[in-house]
Amino acid sequence: MAYFSPTKTEGEKKSGEPRFAENTVSARSSSPEAISTLGRDMLLTGNIICAGTVQILGRVVGDIHAAKLIIGDGAHVEGKVTAQEAVIHGIFKGTLQANNVSLQSTAMVEGEILKQSLTIEPNAQFEGMSRRLERPIDAPSSEQTRGDKHSSGSTAEVVPFSGSIG
Repeated sequence: MAYFSPTKTEGEKKSGEPRFAENTVSARSSSPEAISTLGRDMLLTGNIICAGTVQILGRVVGDIHAAKLIIGDGAHVEGKVTAQEAVIHGIFKGTLQANNVSLQSTAMVEGEILKQSLTIEPNAQFEGMSRRLERPIDAPSSEQTRGDKHSSGSTAEVVPFSGSIG
């Protein structure tokens, strides 16, 4: 039995390091979208900007701007949320602006929801006001996620903690 490795390019032969062609397709384009997750034992005080999906399992005190936000069962978010889609399983207090909002059966929401579509499952709790959005919400731009045009000078503080959330 024989094993073969790919032929080395001239650059690899000289440096010993592999070279990647600039025209090759990235593995990310064929793989499922990555989800940025804040774990159960974490508290984040500050703002989050994410061009993709953010899943909160711990606690966030601050503003979130994302393409999609998932607040997990037992999670707690307090602040202003702007997203194309928001799925709430946990606790949210504040203002939520999203094209599509889904309050799952374990959701507890207190505040204002500005939406184009709102789904509330049985047993979900919502106390506050809901209004229709005039314009659809856009996902954050790559400039915003890099901080090119959104440099407010504020930074987030991530603090691990133990105990119950709520």
